[in-house]
Amino acid sequence: MTTPAFKQQQYAFTAHIRDPENHALPDGIEDRRMKIYRELLFNNVNGFVSSAFPVLRSLYEDETWQRMIRDFFAHHQSVSPYFLKISEEFLAYLQQEHQPQPEDPAGMIELAHYEWVELALSVLDEDIEMDDIDPNGDLVQGRPVISPLAWPLAYQFPVHQMGPDFLPETAPEQPTYLVVYRNRNDEIRFMELNPVTARLLHLLQEDSEMTGKRAIATIVDEMQHPQPEIVMQGGRAALLELQETGIIIGTARRGRHEKRRYV
Repeated sequence: MTTPAFKQQQYAFTAHIRDPENHALPDGIEDRRMKIYRELLFNNVNGFVSSAFPVLRSLYEDETWQRMIRDFFAHHQSVSPYFLKISEEFLAYLQQEHQPQPEDPAGMIELAHYEWVELALSVLDEDIEMDDIDPNGDLVQGRPVISPLAWPLAYQFPVHQMGPDFLPETAPEQPTYLVVYRNRNDEIRFMELNPVTARLLHLLQEDSEMTGKRAIATIVDEMQHPQPEIVMQGGRAALLELQETGIIIGTARRGRHEKRRYV
């Protein structure tokens, strides 16, 4: 079927706005007027991406950054019409479409993901239902519940430390374990975890029926530590610290069977 003339005009209009170097100005439209749309839309997208990824933006010269944003603006097919989803779309572009350039820092994708997590959590519409949760429950004998506003993460690069003054060229031997969370005051915070605490959180999120005691015992078995009581004490202390920050919001009451996903 032949595309109607008005649709052809719309396609030509938007193609030129997205990629003016490779799509000519549509017939019958004055360039002076079209320039307003070209600059307005590109600058809006550029501004939003720059504010959503401030650390990543700081690692690029202006010309290099704008070239990357132009490629994203011109070629990425967004799946969401919502403005707040632009950061997620840009992350998808970096992960799936961006061609690595000499200017790209090592760990670029991980850094972008970390910055996206901070924004995603800040706008996440999630109500914490406490009906099935005992905020004062025994974290060892009971089944600790992780807040849906707390996302445990693992990276090869120390993304929480990266910036213009610290850009490791290769990933350290030890991965970086973090949990990014929104606290009771709706502030975004992060906590760096040691591998044992990271494993503890993973076990609790993978199995909603697991008690704190069984999770710690699993780690003791995995570590084959010569002094298991030291690991048990460390596990109890870690549970209490996670509860103090709001990462753990209590224990599941009898009958709770919700399984939570490890991010």
